[in-house]
Amino acid sequence: MSVHMAVLDQHFTLPKTRKVAANSPVLWLQKGWTDLWAHPGPSLMYGLLVTLAGALVLSLAINHTYLFTTSITGFLLLAPLGAAGIYELTSEREEGRPTSFVQSIRDLLANMGQLGFLGLALGMIAIAWERFSAILFAIFYGGQDVGLASYIGSLTGEFLPFTIVWSLVGFLLAFFVFGLTAISIPMLADREVDSVTAMMSSLRATSENRMVMIQWAALIVLLTAIGFVTVVGLIVIFPLLGHATWYAYKDLVE
Repeated sequence: MSVHMAVLDQHFTLPKTRKVAANSPVLWLQKGWTDLWAHPGPSLMYGLLVTLAGALVLSLAINHTYLFTTSITGFLLLAPLGAAGIYELTSEREEGRPTSFVQSIRDLLANMGQLGFLGLALGMIAIAWERFSAILFAIFYGGQDVGLASYIGSLTGEFLPFTIVWSLVGFLLAFFVFGLTAISIPMLADREVDSVTAMMSSLRATSENRMVMIQWAALIVLLTAIGFVTVVGLIVIFPLLGHATWYAYKDLVE
C-alpha cells in the first residue's frame, strides 16, 4: 500500500502524515471525552439524532434478516459522515469562535460540496454491500426470508460457510472504508482541500500506522456495539468517537 501512496503523491499534493505512538487511541478517547463536555449540548444533540435515525432504520429492517444485519454494517460505513457536524464544533472551538448546534450546521452546509461527494461515494458502497448481502442470503438460504431468530440459531450449523464468507467480506469492506474516512472528514472540516485529497491522505495515514489504526478501528467497533446494545449509550458514545476522531486527525496529519 505504501508504494501506491508514493505513486499517488505524484498526482496529488497530499498533506504530510506522521507516525503516532502505540497508545494514541486511548489518548484520543481521553481528549475526546474532555472535548465532549466542553460543549455537551450540541454534541449530545448529534448523538441523539444519530441514535434515533439508527433505531428507526433497524426497526424497519428487523423483520428482514439480511436488511437488519446489513443495516448494522451500513451504520458503521456511514457513521463517519454523520459526525461531520461534531468536527465543525471542535474546529469552531479551536478557532475561538462560539460553538452551537446551529452554527455547526451552518459551517457544515458551507462545505457541503466536498462532503456531498464523499457521502455519495459512501452511499454507493453501502448500496453495493446491501445488494451483495441480498445475493449471498438468497444463495445460502434458497431465497427464503429467514427470521432473525432462525438466522442466529443457524450460524454455527450448515450455514457456517455463509457466516464466514459474509463476515470476511464485510470486515474487508469496513476496513477499506475506515481507511478512506479515518481522518478525511475532519480534514474537510479543517482545511480547504478536496475530498479526493482527503481520502488519499486518510489511506496513507492508515497505511503508515497499521497496528495503531487496527486498534483504533477495534475500539470504535467495540464502543459502537456497546452503544447498540444499550441504545441510550450511543447518544454519548457517538459524539465521543467523533471528538476523539478529530484528535486522531490532528495527531496523524501535520
